[in-house]
Amino acid sequence: MKPHHKLFLVIATGVVVLDQVSKAVVSATLKMHEIRPLIHGLLNLTRVHNTGAAFGLLAGQASPLRTGFFLVVSLFAMGVVLWMLYRLPPGQKVELVALSLILGGALGNVFDRVRLGEVVDFIDVYYRSYHWPAFNVADSAISIGVILLLYRLVFAKA
Repeated sequence: MKPHHKLFLVIATGVVVLDQVSKAVVSATLKMHEIRPLIHGLLNLTRVHNTGAAFGLLAGQASPLRTGFFLVVSLFAMGVVLWMLYRLPPGQKVELVALSLILGGALGNVFDRVRLGEVVDFIDVYYRSYHWPAFNVADSAISIGVILLLYRLVFAKA
């Protein structure tokens, strides 16, 4: 194992653990759709279960089709991330962190889909009556990882 792969494993594992622990705490302490304000006018904890993908995509489809589809897509994406890691030269720290966040987030949501058939979301960001769709630690890690990769793509030195 290359030295930078150890860092990858630590970050990805940390994301999975933080994601699953936060979902377990929320599931144990909040009823479905219960709201707990954290920052008035900006942030709530709200337990919801997402049967679809980001923003509820495919949420209305039959469960076996939906779950199978998301598992295949997630496994494919994780394979691509692992392939990218394998090809990543040492010293590419931003890319390493980004790929670690993406893989950890994907695994966190896959665990929910396999175990529950849906994903537990609980972070509700809003302004007045405008709410961003609820999300979780795994979704945040994936989003941050993608933003980091895009940043490096746009601002990479030639």
